[in-house]
Amino acid sequence: MTTQPGRGLVLVVEDDPAIAELATLYLRRDGFGVQVEADGGAALATIRRLRPVAIVLDIGLSGMDGIEICRTLRADGDWTPVLFVTARDDELDRLLGLEIGADDYLTKPFSPRELSARVRTVLRRAAGAAPPAETYAAGGVRVDVTQRRVWAADTEVTLTSTEFDLLTHLVKRPGQVFSREQLLSSVWGYAASAGTRTVDVHIAQLRGKLGGHSPIRTVRGIGYAADAG
Repeated sequence: MTTQPGRGLVLVVEDDPAIAELATLYLRRDGFGVQVEADGGAALATIRRLRPVAIVLDIGLSGMDGIEICRTLRADGDWTPVLFVTARDDELDRLLGLEIGADDYLTKPFSPRELSARVRTVLRRAAGAAPPAETYAAGGVRVDVTQRRVWAADTEVTLTSTEFDLLTHLVKRPGQVFSREQLLSSVWGYAASAGTRTVDVHIAQLRGKLGGHSPIRTVRGIGYAADAG
């Protein structure tokens, strides 16, 4: 099922026809073209063939699941924004600490309006506005905001757009403690009611990529901060 793109083509990888149809309806209303795939292997081939602007990716697919698809894309150097859809909390638990490179997460059941809003948000974040020249250092990490590049010691680290924005938000304010709700609002642009576990997922991914150089500190019962120096 394909519709002509206006704001770009979004690939919806979902094996539940009702959910796929609803997602298509709301994404089309927002001006996106939509391609739907129900099979993981077919989805990967479609991504390589059509080059969508974003991917809405169900984790619980038969055969090649969503995590494997995302890992394959990132290993190939494809950083198309990915929004994971999970059916159960234990699926979300599988994401914790994994360097899979997803940009956002939604747990079923979800509002199709929220799905469309999150797709718009990850696309805005990926495009980015031209920022003033800025470089920040925290621990063994250096962040070049202008070029959107990050180094851990002397090794450049590839981050998703969401991971980069989260790290930048923290290192620009060294020592300041942010609650999960504050980070969700400031970095993702969502209300706290959207769920704060996605913040923990992205923090875990950042720590995994930055390794022992990560400046991010957990403040128990409150949230996170980046240590200076």
